[in-house]
Amino acid sequence: MSIESSNLAPAVPAVSLSESEATLLAAELKLQLRSGERLDGDRNQIEKMVAGLGDPRGLMRLTFAESLGSVGTAAVPSLCRALRRHENVTVRRAAAKTLTLIGDPSAIPDLLEALLNDADPVVQGSAVGAMAATGECAVEALINVLASPESTTMHLGLASWGLAFVGAQAPDALRRAARSTHTEVRTAAIAALGDQIQSLNDQEARDLVVEALADSAELVRAEAATLLGKLHEPLWAAPLLTPMLADSSAQVRKNTALALMKLGAVEAIADLEQAAPLETCESVKPILQLAILQLRRHQAEADGDAAG
Repeated sequence: MSIESSNLAPAVPAVSLSESEATLLAAELKLQLRSGERLDGDRNQIEKMVAGLGDPRGLMRLTFAESLGSVGTAAVPSLCRALRRHENVTVRRAAAKTLTLIGDPSAIPDLLEALLNDADPVVQGSAVGAMAATGECAVEALINVLASPESTTMHLGLASWGLAFVGAQAPDALRRAARSTHTEVRTAAIAALGDQIQSLNDQEARDLVVEALADSAELVRAEAATLLGKLHEPLWAAPLLTPMLADSSAQVRKNTALALMKLGAVEAIADLEQAAPLETCESVKPILQLAILQLRRHQAEADGDAAG
């Protein structure tokens, strides 16, 4: 996967802070932050704050991160350089988290590089969080990760999470992704559609979920079943889900039973009872029985409330 780095600032001499220097600088920065004063983008000051991200004291690191967040875009090149080149993993982690506060799309190439190549999983996760904070700007990069055969399971999971986090901020991009030729992209896009269905009442997104139930890939069908269980719309979802109890995939059948249970779809009890004795997968059988039990309880409680 090709990655173009952002325009990093030219190298500057490494800056380090003694404990006393860090304490003094943090105190000064706190005063400025409390006064509501926006911190300036003086390069030397920025480098000192970035160096402070490696302080062993958590509250100190937080002060420096908040201060860099206040500086904003002017701090991005130094933070990106620290993210990609700093030998101290604490600094790399803090740099990624600070870039989340700023949400500048120009950092995406460096954040993508950190996701794909940093050895630390916390840096990887924080990099995706910072990408997602840029909203729609991050969607293309995240989709490229999902579509790449070079991506690891970790990469795929984090990119899927990032796409879901962007959610309704990028409805058009997610709808396109839901029709991708790549199974992983379609799966992640379907998982991310819930936000725009609930927030925007997006009919096209609803249609895509329905289409996904008939997808050739079981991963997509399974994700669509799970999503239907999260939408709290049993009258719409239950009739779509019950036929999936006969799906050829055990994972789809399992997700379907769990979704019906989560929806409280008591009207599906008969379908579950019909499917249970026909189930051949040992891992699915107890899920069907659990769904039947929970839905019967739900129905009994509803009948009790109605009688009362």
